Amino acid sequence: MNKIAIYPGTFDPFTAAHLDSVKRALRIFDKVIIAVAPSQKKRPLFTLEERLTMIKKSVEELDNVRVEAFSGLLADYVREKKGIAIIRGLRAISDFEYELHMALMNRRLNPEIETVFLMPSEEYSFLTSTTVKEVASFGGSVKGLVPEVIEKALREKFKIIEDIVE
Repeated sequence: MNKIAIYPGTFDPFTAAHLDSVKRALRIFDKVIIAVAPSQKKRPLFTLEERLTMIKKSVEELDNVRVEAFSGLLADYVREKKGIAIIRGLRAISDFEYELHMALMNRRLNPEIETVFLMPSEEYSFLTSTTVKEVASFGGSVKGLVPEVIEKALREKFKIIEDIVE
């Protein structure tokens, strides 16, 4: 039996911490599906298609990882993909309350799903997509904080925004 884990998120952008979580999950599960959500609330910098493309390039060397878009209830998506677990990252205690509520709701919607919380490597414990976007927006280096394909895309995206503003 394949043990499939679903790693959901908006991943705007996908960071080194996200990649670290995928690699950690592969130690436990046979397959990881990175499920990219469109996110109406967060107003992403990158389109869903851009995020899917960049994440696929970022994980192309990893076996047993698939990248897909999803919408609707996560519990339904996990059931549809025959997943047994949801992967969530916890960086700090501030993440815990939100993640606990989500895990309990997903368990209520589908009692067969477990939520597995993974802590990132210490070097990524501070890293968020929001922080990466903010640093990049001011021209700061995000080298090592995101995969190279995403570093390049951030530079291009913010150059385009600067050109429009000027």
